[in-house]
Amino acid sequence: MTAVVPVAGEGAVIGPVSGESVRTDGRAARVQVAGVGVDALTGSEVVHRVAQALEAGRGGRIITPNVDICRAAAADPALRDLITSADLVVPDGMPLVWAARLLGTPVPERVTGADLIWSLSALAARRGWPVYLLGGGPPVVARRAAAELRGRHPELKVCGVHTPPYAFDATAEGSARVRATVVAARPRLVFVGLGFPRQDRLIARLREELPGAWFVGCGSAIAFAAGTVARAPAWAGRAGLEWAFRLAAEPGRLARRYLVDDLPFAVRLLGGCLAARLRSPSGHGRGLPPAR
Repeated sequence: MTAVVPVAGEGAVIGPVSGESVRTDGRAARVQVAGVGVDALTGSEVVHRVAQALEAGRGGRIITPNVDICRAAAADPALRDLITSADLVVPDGMPLVWAARLLGTPVPERVTGADLIWSLSALAARRGWPVYLLGGGPPVVARRAAAELRGRHPELKVCGVHTPPYAFDATAEGSARVRATVVAARPRLVFVGLGFPRQDRLIARLREELPGAWFVGCGSAIAFAAGTVARAPAWAGRAGLEWAFRLAAEPGRLARRYLVDDLPFAVRLLGGCLAARLRSPSGHGRGLPPAR
């Protein structure tokens, strides 16, 4: 079942909210949620896919869309294409998991950049693959995150950490300098914490220059790993309340994003998915499934 539901602002229609998009790489089709195709994978399966690709010398990039990213993509086709072109797209946000279940095309779980930075670093430590941390906030943050990751995995090779200057990508020269710094380190895994879409635009360019590396657009994950920003308890993430925890910690920065922009988008998304499911001939999915 494929339905078109207006979930963006101003009544905009962002495309299919459910169903499957076509893939040409032989893998399972992506589940369409909020106009974004996501791969129905667990965190462990993502790590396995990355391991297989790196062993074969193939790189890739991972995007973990949440409500805020989906809202931005709904308003900008170029951002939607940036997400769609990623090698792996997994939902970081319980509203996307709930929406997929409502539509009868479930994804197994929420997969966050904050979790992948640990699980993929563990993989890199076992295989001897060097990692690079790019962004995360003030320069001390990435260095502290590297120390925390090595503290858990002493054999981990961190081949570089770098915090680009503010608005580094305002000029072609500034962006090129940052890319050259990363390329010179020859990493196999790169965690980029610059926020969407800045981090993902940079990653798309770096993919061309480091075709054998994997890149994760991980948002605040570097700061979480460093301990400079507190992450919500696991139960809050499972209940879809991580946003409330972060809002309480940083109200000045996040109030407008979460309360004015993202919350109405999420309500429209879930309401539209529920209505679409109730209209389906099967009649399944009446009611919001419980969170995992």
